[in-house]
Amino acid sequence: MNKTYEMSTQPAENPQVSTGMKALLLVLGIILIATTLRAPITSVGPLVETIRLDTGMSHTLAGLLTTFPLLAFAVVSPIAPKLARRWGMEKTLFSGVAAVTLGIALRFVPSVAALFAGTILLGLGIAVSNVLLPSLIKRDFPLRVGVMTGIYSVSMNIFAAIASGVSLPVSNHLASGWRGSLLIWGILSLIALFVWLPQLRYRHRTGEVRISSKSSIWRSKLAWQVTIVMGLQSFVFYSIVSWLPEILTDRGMSGSTAGWMLSLMQFFSVPVTFFVPILAGRFQNQRGLVVGTFLCFVLGFVLLLSGWNAIVPVAVVLVGVGTGAAFGLVTMFFMLRTRRTEQAAELSGMAQSIGYLLAAVGPMLIGLVHDLTGSWTAAILVLLIVAIVYMLAGWGAGNNTYIEE
Repeated sequence: MNKTYEMSTQPAENPQVSTGMKALLLVLGIILIATTLRAPITSVGPLVETIRLDTGMSHTLAGLLTTFPLLAFAVVSPIAPKLARRWGMEKTLFSGVAAVTLGIALRFVPSVAALFAGTILLGLGIAVSNVLLPSLIKRDFPLRVGVMTGIYSVSMNIFAAIASGVSLPVSNHLASGWRGSLLIWGILSLIALFVWLPQLRYRHRTGEVRISSKSSIWRSKLAWQVTIVMGLQSFVFYSIVSWLPEILTDRGMSGSTAGWMLSLMQFFSVPVTFFVPILAGRFQNQRGLVVGTFLCFVLGFVLLLSGWNAIVPVAVVLVGVGTGAAFGLVTMFFMLRTRRTEQAAELSGMAQSIGYLLAAVGPMLIGLVHDLTGSWTAAILVLLIVAIVYMLAGWGAGNNTYIEE
């Protein structure tokens, strides 16, 4: 029997080396994309007062600088899985990071309209990565979901914390001021684009997200509980990121110290975002973790209500642990409450769409409550109420069950 052999024109390569390098580049790409998910937004918080004074914005309008990205998350989140199905997950993620880069650049243009346009554009790009990264991890690291979720969460929160801490000092040392301080975070997204380039060669034949037009996920009580958890933890995080520096400066703290308090909050969230996903993956249910998160929120907010600056570091550490744990938990819920990769993407899209729409109310509502009452006490009480509802929804989402097909 005759056989015909084709001679490859490509050089032979060691399969183990090739596979190992591909995996290394994939992990590095995930880490770098994660660094772009919060830093462009958290860098705004310490600069809000400077931006307000420079542009003449009200507190309510300034709150839109963090509200608009959340609205962008809400709009794009349910669309992202469909884009991944059409273009491939790798190309869709690349496009998302490119949008973040362009949005950051646009914020540098000396115009209030450009500032808001760039903010919306980077929000659209971040939304794509927010939705697809958990699904990508479930697809490519099915046996290391907790560890990989922890790694990407830590990367995101480390740079979010750095952005909060250095934005104001950097703006004080740049001729371009706050605009230049916001621009430097485009360096991260440019590096992420470069490292992600090799992934554009790959596309899974059946691994892309399939969306059923008759999906029952929107009728699932469990899916809605996860969505509420997603929305309320984001409500708390983005409200604090937006207004904590000004809350503290109104109590006599310097702007630089207030910025570092926000940074301290996020630094303490870093180890939590690594260990909580691992613990969540090992526990039969996650209700105990939900209650622990709730207690951190309550204690932190009560200490902030005291108005005693000496205990502010303790308060922000507690809130940081709470926000870190809550984010790690809800990200794991996308994977623990679903059976398939595409279902995880659907849940992620739903939760982030409705959840971020709910979260978008946060910074604007907190700013509005302050404008109406003239103090931050009522605003912090709103956060306490949100924490209670978070715990109630989290109790259901933490139960060991799956969303039905």
